[in-house]
Amino acid sequence: MLKNWPLMLKNLVYVYITRGIAVLMTCILNGCSNDFKNTSISLLTDMNFITQKGEAKALAPRNIIDTKVALLLPLSASGQAALVAKEMKQAAEMALFESNHAGFRIVVKDTKGTAESAAAAAAEAISEDVELIIGPLFAKSVASVSMIAQKSNIPIIAFSNDRRVAGPNTYLLSFQEDQDVRRIVSFASAQGMRQFAAILPNNNYGNSIEKEFQLAVNANNGIVVVIKRYPTGPGGILGSAHELIEDIHAAEESGIRIDALFAPGGPDVLYNLGSVLKQEKLDTSQIKLLGTGGWDYPNITREKAFLGAWYSAPSPKSWRIFSEKFSQSFGVAPPRIASLAHNAMTIAIRLASTNPKGKRYDPINLTRPGGFIGADGIVRFTPLGLPERGLAILEVRKFGPRVISPAPQTFSKN
Repeated sequence: MLKNWPLMLKNLVYVYITRGIAVLMTCILNGCSNDFKNTSISLLTDMNFITQKGEAKALAPRNIIDTKVALLLPLSASGQAALVAKEMKQAAEMALFESNHAGFRIVVKDTKGTAESAAAAAAEAISEDVELIIGPLFAKSVASVSMIAQKSNIPIIAFSNDRRVAGPNTYLLSFQEDQDVRRIVSFASAQGMRQFAAILPNNNYGNSIEKEFQLAVNANNGIVVVIKRYPTGPGGILGSAHELIEDIHAAEESGIRIDALFAPGGPDVLYNLGSVLKQEKLDTSQIKLLGTGGWDYPNITREKAFLGAWYSAPSPKSWRIFSEKFSQSFGVAPPRIASLAHNAMTIAIRLASTNPKGKRYDPINLTRPGGFIGADGIVRFTPLGLPERGLAILEVRKFGPRVISPAPQTFSKN
């Protein structure tokens, strides 16, 4: 629901004067009703974004960029996916409003949460002469869209965290926990930690994380003493966590002291792990708990065992700025993944405004060494389509996480 109607009505004339010429010319040249239908961006939505700040500010004249990109999301999928997709769409639109570029158009297509519908949506978008596809969200959908887009040499910036769907023409902007693993292990090792334990899920994700964890510990001259795997599903970690602590005690009795316990996971996993650590009275002031970006949620401090623990994640400052702007604009807090849509659209606009048509989204520009900066800090794409991020190390505190090792502001030249 739109807020501040008196102020908004007062500003309506103001918005038309400062932006009307550029907007109306774009509509006349490009077909106003079709673009507005596709993008779901209207003057009132734009004005609401501006006036939530409580004041009218002069907007710089729009730069004219004749660019059209597609945004593929599961807007009518079942369950929570549709709500997340809606808020990702809003985040992408917010990036466009912030850029103030006329002529840059977003063509929104509904993938319906299936690979078949995603492929059809991509084909339809390509027929409308888009230069770039942003999305889709799910791995199977990304794979099907990649097959369609490659035939027309249309690059993709997708949101799946499945590394297997990345490729030379398909770039993933998702959070990749292998980078989290390397960052947290490297930091812990620099603080003198050498003997590590870990508890990981017994699935493909766990297999991938275990491999990265072993490599990271070895690269930092450490030793993995204990690894315990647990079955997925509600409460699956409970029995394995008890066994893990027994193994840790057994190692200590044999003269091997565990310095750190690595436990990636989200709220459900950590809640159950925390209850076991409390029951077993494991001294987490002596064994440092380590985690990844999955720990980055508000209620982690409910379990006292995690106070003082460390985890790797994108810069919280960048996320906080984005989250506040999103909440002011749309009246709700964004899901964590919404920043990816904002970042993808920011990248698309930046490249469109600095490169000629036909070269805007070529591999040289998409994989530029300096990368890009957005709501999650710095990020760049490798030639194989995988993202590289600058990550911070955060410490769990009673009243919120504290950065103890800042995220880098630029990428090294190596």
